[in-house]
Amino acid sequence: MFVGLDMGGTHTDAVFIEKGRVSRHYKTVTDAADFVGTIRRALEALLAGINLDAVRSINLSTTICTNAVITGRTSPVGLLLEPGPGMNPAVLTCGQKNFILSGSIDHRGRPTSPLVEAEIKNADRELQRAGIRHLAIVGKFSTRNPEHEVAIKEALSVEYDFITLGHRLSGRLNFPRRVFTAYLNSAVAATYRSFAAAITDFVMQKGLTIAPHILKADGGTMTIEASQERPVETILSGPAASIMGALALMPVEQDAVILDIGGTTTDIAFLAGGVPLFEPQGITLTGFPTLVRALFSHSLGLGGDSCVNSKEGRLTIGPERRGPALALGGPTVTPTDALITLGRLDVGDKTLARRGLTKLGDELGLSPESAATVVLRQMAEEIARCCRTLLDKINDRPVYTVREVLEGRQIKPAQVIAIGAPAPLLAPELEKAFALPVIVPDLAGVANAVGAALSRPTTELTLLADTEEGVLTVPEEGIRERIPGSYNLEQAKKRALELLRGRYTRLTREVEEDELEIIEEQVFNMVSGFYTTGKNIRIKAQVKPRVIPLKGDGDHV
Repeated sequence: MFVGLDMGGTHTDAVFIEKGRVSRHYKTVTDAADFVGTIRRALEALLAGINLDAVRSINLSTTICTNAVITGRTSPVGLLLEPGPGMNPAVLTCGQKNFILSGSIDHRGRPTSPLVEAEIKNADRELQRAGIRHLAIVGKFSTRNPEHEVAIKEALSVEYDFITLGHRLSGRLNFPRRVFTAYLNSAVAATYRSFAAAITDFVMQKGLTIAPHILKADGGTMTIEASQERPVETILSGPAASIMGALALMPVEQDAVILDIGGTTTDIAFLAGGVPLFEPQGITLTGFPTLVRALFSHSLGLGGDSCVNSKEGRLTIGPERRGPALALGGPTVTPTDALITLGRLDVGDKTLARRGLTKLGDELGLSPESAATVVLRQMAEEIARCCRTLLDKINDRPVYTVREVLEGRQIKPAQVIAIGAPAPLLAPELEKAFALPVIVPDLAGVANAVGAALSRPTTELTLLADTEEGVLTVPEEGIRERIPGSYNLEQAKKRALELLRGRYTRLTREVEEDELEIIEEQVFNMVSGFYTTGKNIRIKAQVKPRVIPLKGDGDHV
């Protein structure tokens, strides 16, 4: 038995999956002032009368960190940077207190300039006086040798609540992205830990012995315990839940568009031969480019509750959302009111919806029904237009999927998979706008919760071996060990998979060997004069994102 929950901006959905079928699901309004209360309410209703001993997993997709960043409700962060020579660090000083420290490590992981203890002690005193409790420590080449980051942390006072070391977040080289990732990780830590503690308490109160998992932006999960050290990875888990849910409900082998139409936004994603596209560098949030692994998605400010306005005969929809539809007590006309006016949706006060569409129709010179039709048609056309723009950009560069890089591959969607509560009601307009078949799977309204429930843990690591220096480094694991000069690629791949297996077992008890894969391997000869002096070996390994397929529909309540 699997439990999945997705907390969206408008609604929170929870599903109960038994023997490969969704046997129960529940939807409630998301209370933006009480996210934890919303989740507790949904899980209490979903699990009422269930034999909890049989529950195998509880997976949650949460907007808690995303909303904290977007609304600015984050903790102040002290940023300690070791940029070394060759760059201006001023563009990276995103913390509330920023310190540029002396010292450097080169691209081979060799210390070339020492740290200055007086600078670290001075930074420590200023941070203490400012009352800053969250820090991020990032060195330029710390992924090749983390000793300076570790030394800076050890030289600081012990009173800080949370410290992020940049090398532990990703083994990829990109100093600016690593700085912003570390900053965000510390900025959301307090908010996320409060959320994690409340969820853990709820699970314990219910007598469940399983550890809840949190969905990540890459479509995989991690334990709630592990997530408290890396909360930044939970940012944008909602769009990932959309993609994984669509794949669970409607697995395909073609190029396709995935639309998740919600109350506030429409999330857009693409499949290449049935495989999700991947962000090759990492996600960008509120202007901060990061190293957070993520499935490719784009959020369009257009949903069922978007504001509909008319100015000088021109219709606009979104991106603003002021509340629910007029028919449900909201302040303005929305596409939901258009659906109600056309008789496609039977909720709320139909008189209020029609009154709003009548006023809109008067401004456009149309009947209420014609105005409603125009609203839905324009909504579908704007979604299709955005998809075409995104495809043009994607097809101008190599296509990255969760499995491989496809050089010269053009994405040509053969169908549209639409999920979200409004999806079946908008299917006719979407088919016309896309000129493609639109498939709305059963349970489209709770697809994100299904995706969360059926996603599996994922993780990755980077192994760097320098046989000339005789050093092997795995930054994500904090490993730096000696190797012989004869160390070769096959030994490196074997060691990477061994360490990945150990990392994975900390996320889940089960390890299936076919889930572990090498996704990148490179060997460079190190040359001095006319002689090869050693090899530089680089390995990336991952547990690939995947979703457990459903067997079919169950009895829904």
